[in-house]
Amino acid sequence: MHDGKDLADGSGVMVRKRRKGIYILPNLFTLAALFGGFYSIVMAMNGRFDLAAVGVFCAMVLDSLDGRVARMTNTQSAFGEQMDSLSDMVSFGAAPALIAYEWSLKGLGRWGWIAAFVYCACAALRLARFNVNTGVVDKRYFQGLPSPAAAALVAGFIWLMTELGVRRGVDLWLTWDQVTWVMFAFTLYAGLTMVTNVPFYSFKDIQMKKSVPFAAIVLIALGIAVINIHPPIVLFSVFVFYGLSGYGVYAWRKAKGQHSSVISTSTDEPDERGLHK
Repeated sequence: MHDGKDLADGSGVMVRKRRKGIYILPNLFTLAALFGGFYSIVMAMNGRFDLAAVGVFCAMVLDSLDGRVARMTNTQSAFGEQMDSLSDMVSFGAAPALIAYEWSLKGLGRWGWIAAFVYCACAALRLARFNVNTGVVDKRYFQGLPSPAAAALVAGFIWLMTELGVRRGVDLWLTWDQVTWVMFAFTLYAGLTMVTNVPFYSFKDIQMKKSVPFAAIVLIALGIAVINIHPPIVLFSVFVFYGLSGYGVYAWRKAKGQHSSVISTSTDEPDERGLHK
């Protein structure tokens, strides 16, 4: 579409100035992910913590699609990048913190809301650092735990406990106070790990457009089948493993004497050179 204004280039040829617009398709996925985070908050306020956790996981799936859709359709834009960051802050920053607080952390008084705030603040810091360091980070790794995975740790624990019948006033193999402190630990771990320099594999070097062996499709089908056995247990276990994997990679690089940072160079503020040994 054009705004109807004709401009002359250096050769005197008249060219039309393209009107700035918004690409619909990738931003629809981003808005859907934002709705997932908003839905999670509303469900937590209504005491439906199982649905709140599911909303976070749905937002995670949609968030993983918007960037791929934009790249596949060549509809990347600065607006889309900013929209994605704001959506992530709601779905993977504010929503998990509020869900965890409403579910159990408020029973800890000031310690509860401090843990929830630390998670929320770390999510904001992680997203801001990601935006600043996009051009200087090794694409194969994330610098710190990505916010969707951190949200999956927090929401996944709540979903699992809810499915197993663990709730306030009902003591099973753990008392509610013990469960609350475990939630406290998970919230702090997920939040603080987001702002570390520990490398987490990003899966960005996997090319979706390239052909794969038939066995790969079989493994994907098996993975979907395993998840359907009991989604809360399987998904939570997967993200616990992923949430620990970065420290394994960090230790392995240190043992090999390799540079443990995923920052190759840094020319933008904040200046990160020499800070990540």
